[in-house]
This record gives sequence, C-alpha cells and structure tokens, in this order.
Amino acid sequence: MTLLTASAVCSLIVLDTNIVAVSLPSIARDLGASFTDIEWVVSAYMLGFAALLLPAGSLADRFGRQKMLMWGLGIFILASVGCGIAPTILMLDIARAIKGVGAAFLLTSALASIGHTFHDEAERTKAWAFWGSCLGLAMTAAPTLGGIITQYIGWRWIFYLNLPVGVFLMYWVWVAIPESRDAKSARLDPWGSLAFSASLLFLIWGLIEANRIGWSNPITYARLGGGALLLGLFVVIERVQQRPMIDLQLFRHPRFIGALLGMFAYAGCAQVMMTWLPFYLQNGLGFSAIFAGLGMLPFAITMLILPRIGARLAGRFTPANMMAMGLTLVGAGNLFSAWALHSGTYLPFALATAVTGAGAGLLNGDSQKNIMACVPRERTGMASGMSTTMRFTAIMLAIGVYGALLGTQTNQLLQVSLAASPFDLVEQSENIASRVVAGDMTAALSQVPEQARSVVEPLARDAFVGGFSRLLWVAGLLALLGAFGVGTLMRNPIPGFKPELA
Repeated sequence: MTLLTASAVCSLIVLDTNIVAVSLPSIARDLGASFTDIEWVVSAYMLGFAALLLPAGSLADRFGRQKMLMWGLGIFILASVGCGIAPTILMLDIARAIKGVGAAFLLTSALASIGHTFHDEAERTKAWAFWGSCLGLAMTAAPTLGGIITQYIGWRWIFYLNLPVGVFLMYWVWVAIPESRDAKSARLDPWGSLAFSASLLFLIWGLIEANRIGWSNPITYARLGGGALLLGLFVVIERVQQRPMIDLQLFRHPRFIGALLGMFAYAGCAQVMMTWLPFYLQNGLGFSAIFAGLGMLPFAITMLILPRIGARLAGRFTPANMMAMGLTLVGAGNLFSAWALHSGTYLPFALATAVTGAGAGLLNGDSQKNIMACVPRERTGMASGMSTTMRFTAIMLAIGVYGALLGTQTNQLLQVSLAASPFDLVEQSENIASRVVAGDMTAALSQVPEQARSVVEPLARDAFVGGFSRLLWVAGLLALLGAFGVGTLMRNPIPGFKPELA
C-alpha cells in the first residue's frame, strides 16, 4: 500500500505536468497570451518545483516523509484552485509557481518513502518498475484526458479536478504511508536553498525573455551570467556545510555523475517532448485539442510498455548499457521525428514518436533507480531531491532553450518567406511568429491586412514546422551525446559501496 499510494502521488504530479501541454494553445487564445507568456505557464511551475526539490528532500528527511506529503497535497490542491480561477496570465503563472512548490514536497517525500521501504535489490528493482509503469500510465492518459477536458468543458477544469483527487490521496497517505525520517538529518540550509533557487530563476528568466528583448541585449547577458554566478555560489555554500543538502563527495565518482547525466538527458530530450509535441500536432497539422491528445498515444503507449521490458533486460545488461540504450532510442526517435515533419502527414510522425517513447520508457524507472542506489538508505530524501531536481531542472531549461530556438528559427524563416512575398510585412514577422508558435493563428492573422491573410497563413505554418524540425534535431543530437557520456561514465564502480547498492 505504501508503494501504491506513493506511486499514485507521483502519478498525479506527472499527470498534472503533462495534461496542461495540450491546453496551452487554448489558454493562449482565451487569455490573449504570446508565446513568451505561454512558456511561463509551464516554466513557472517547473521553477517552483525544481527550486524547492533540494530543500524539500532535506525537510522530508528531517521532519518526516508522511508529514511533508500531507503539506504538499494541501499546497497543491489550493494552488490548483487558484489556477482554475486565474483571470489573467500573470495570476495563472503565480498560482502555477505555488503549485510547483507543493509538487516538490510531494515528489521528494513519495520517492523517499519508496526508497526507505524497499532496500533489498530485487524488491527495489520491482518497486521502481511498478513506479515507472504508474508514471507511464499517467503520461499515457494525460494528453488524451487534457484534450477531452479542454475541448468539452474548458481548460480551467484541468486544474479544478485536482481538488477531489488530492483530497482522496490525502486520506490514503494518512492511512497507508508510515512516518519515516533521518534522525541524523542536518539543520536546514536556507542560504544554499536561496542561492540555488535564485540561480534557476535568473537562468530561465534570461532564456525565455531573450525571445522578446533579443539575445544581444545586455540584460539577457546579465540574467544568464547572474544565474551562473549564483550556481557557483551555491556550490561554495554546500562545500562549507557539515551535512549539506547535496553530498558533493559523490561528484568525485564517475558512476554517480553518469547517473545524473542520464537523468538530465532523459528529461531534457524525452520527457520534455510531452510538452512540445502537442504544439506541432495543433499548430503544424491543425489538430484539435482532443485529437492532439490522441495523437500523443504512440509516444505514451511505448513509454508505458517499456519499463516492464526494461525490468527483464536489467538482469542481462549493465545499468550503463541500459541507460545508453534508452538515450540512443530517444536520440534516434527525435531525429526521425525531425525528418517526419516535412512529410506533412501524421503516420511517419507517430512512428517516430513511438521510438522516442520507447527510449523514455527504458529510462523512466532505471534513471531514478541508479541515482538512489548510490547513497546510503538513511539519506534517500537527499537522493530523491537530487534526482528529481536534475529531472525538472532539465525540463525547465529545455523548455527555455527549445522555446528560444523555436521562436528564433520560426521568426527567421518567416522573415525570409515574407521578404519574397508581394506584401511588405517583414517588420511584423516577430509578432506574427510569436502568436503562431503559441497556437493562436487567428490573432497572428489579425495583425496583417485582410487581402494578405491567405498568403501569410501557409507561410507562417511552414515557418513553424521548419523551426520545430530544428528543435527536434538539436534534441536528438543531445540525446545521442548523452548516451555516449552515460555509457562511458557509469562503467566505473563507486568505491566503498556494497555491491547490492552500487
């Protein structure tokens, strides 16, 4: 029951994270949002999530995992209601950030509860396989469920439905998850938490707003540079702690670095596609919200099936080979998807995304297991905090990087197309591209003369497809590079750890 309840809590977070993707174009049209605004709907949640994961892991170790689960569900439920009633895009972003804080408490505490309960190698392997299957099921259901809710009762109900589900889970957390904590847990680290949170804020702020103010703007350099300096300050703060949130000694071991790199590459090249692929289905192929959700099923189904296959393969292949195999499939799937976009039809794209989903399925539970296996049992809160921080930091940064790439490339391709058209609209290309990428073609065309709309619409759509193709090329190459790095680093053992844990 502990495993089932903790997996259900994690599945709620994954469901909520991915269900929003299909509704983003509808939110853009309803609230009059640009592409930059829409990026913040996702990134505000990820920022609150990733920034609080490390201190949330320490709090779970110190004060108790069950207690933190109850607090996390309370925050998550209230923030979900706030998202549903948000009258403006700014209020939605604020509620999403608070919701991310609640999700951070939930995920680290749930993972720590599983890690604390299952410490035998065979039991732990089965537990993480079950956990991965639950997350895969949530990912499978999320796009379709999001499309149905958005199309038939409105995007706000995506958030309202968290209220009854959250209350139900609060009861089962109270009943099924015994309290556990680390008696030797250190005091809280407010300065380290603040430095890490601020570094993520400045990095994602710089990446997203660069689309609006320009990459050559000194403010962009200041934000990105500030984020890098604050990240360095965080490392310095952790080095002087007697019992830090992150045990920096682990970074001396290539295997541990490889496990974190595998999590980062998986999240930044595969899991993030649950957010990006619905944009192509709606903006590139013209699918409705519900058909965009159904169109994600090839990705989601293979992601659901592969964790069980991966659990069987784990006895035949080393963790290094399993991780490298998964990332290779992700890279190949993204490159195949980039090629399939130019066919203008759904079937090649569906086959390509199924390959990406297969790689993600192999990695989903395996990446978590490999990180958790590198730390002592009493510090599972720290390990879960580190692994989930790496996962959602990667997603957040990938949204910023890919969003910047998509927005810039779409604008550049549209400028070239408009320059060759009979209408003098090059100066308006940036505003048109921003609305097209956000999914609001109507708003984009309202900015041009009526006689030009029949010409501009196909040009804008083709520019978006070209920009999206380049996004997938970058994601594919990064995944293949990650496969090489993980396969090399994870072959090294960690000295001093028992074989069943290392």
